[in-house]
Amino acid sequence: MQLSRWWELGDPCAWTGQGRGTRRMSPATTGTFLLTGEISNDPITFNTNLMGYPDRPGWLRYIQRTPYSDGVLYGSPTAENVGKPTIIEITAYNRRTFETARHNLIINIMSAEDFPLPYQAEFFIKNMNVEEMLASEVLGDFLGAVKNVWQPERLNAINITSALDRGGRVPLPINDMKEGVYVMVGADVPFSSCLREVENPQNQLRCSQEMEPVITCDKKFRTQFYIDWCKISLVDKTKQVSTYQEVIRGEGILPDGGEYKPPSDSLKSRDYYTDFLITLAVPSAVALVLFLILAYIMCCRREGVIQLVHHSAIQKSTKELRDMSKNREIAWPLSTLPVFHPVTGEIIPPLHTDSYESTNMPLMQTQQNLPHQTQIPQQQTTGKY
Repeated sequence: MQLSRWWELGDPCAWTGQGRGTRRMSPATTGTFLLTGEISNDPITFNTNLMGYPDRPGWLRYIQRTPYSDGVLYGSPTAENVGKPTIIEITAYNRRTFETARHNLIINIMSAEDFPLPYQAEFFIKNMNVEEMLASEVLGDFLGAVKNVWQPERLNAINITSALDRGGRVPLPINDMKEGVYVMVGADVPFSSCLREVENPQNQLRCSQEMEPVITCDKKFRTQFYIDWCKISLVDKTKQVSTYQEVIRGEGILPDGGEYKPPSDSLKSRDYYTDFLITLAVPSAVALVLFLILAYIMCCRREGVIQLVHHSAIQKSTKELRDMSKNREIAWPLSTLPVFHPVTGEIIPPLHTDSYESTNMPLMQTQQNLPHQTQIPQQQTTGKY
């Protein structure tokens, strides 16, 4: 298995080939490489890192959705990387045959001061993923639409960033939702009136109310790109004032060539025994005083003893009354007259218990010889006997 193709995508000015495995780029452009294998049916994954280091440079990113899709290596270098050759080690793994292949990519970063792009605009495209936007035909169509609106002489893609790298959320896997991508382009002429429409108060108010602003040139993008005009950023570097200020040396700043002189070893020893005692004695004395005050309040000023005795007497009296109420005899109501057996005429035994606290007492009770009750004589049959 070999890395058969190293394809050049994105802006044609981004990468310029010089020999096999060597590319040249400038900080003002975005470069893209497509990593693909010879056998498209095999699952292939790629690992990229800076030679001698475990990871890539901070300005270089890599994305591959699945082992069956192509890997995309893209990024925009900074001015600090100018003149430094960057060697990227690319290792390919065939997940079916377990074969590996390695290739070194040399990137030479040149200065972009000869082609300044002071006017920069960043667009947020909602219906694209970063690997879709990095395709040459898609990026070319977008730059063509921007050029039609802006009318510059030179227009380049400066930076392409996924919305996930800006703190965006992973979209739900429904309705073919996309992550979104930020595309920054630079030009050599001021912004057009259409791009300036985002800054008027009416559109700013609509954006604050989460409403879509009214942009006249949106129809030129709408056929392929859905742009969030509330997130567009316009940067004019010609009006940026340098914040660098020359340091004026005065008191408190050492002169050039000054050296730090540590103190000598002949320092006087200090006795910390007194400080140690004070540190322990003062908190201990305060704690002891508080403990004594609390003990006096709890033990010597028991004002609640009388209330406790009174409460105990009430509890005892209540218990005695309850015991007495259980032993007294209560006259049963007339509804509790004796009940006789309809055949034998015998008195049915009492059904209630001796405890009057039961709530299951029946309505009809048997007769008992209790005081203050009227005795009803039993009926006698007339006959010979």
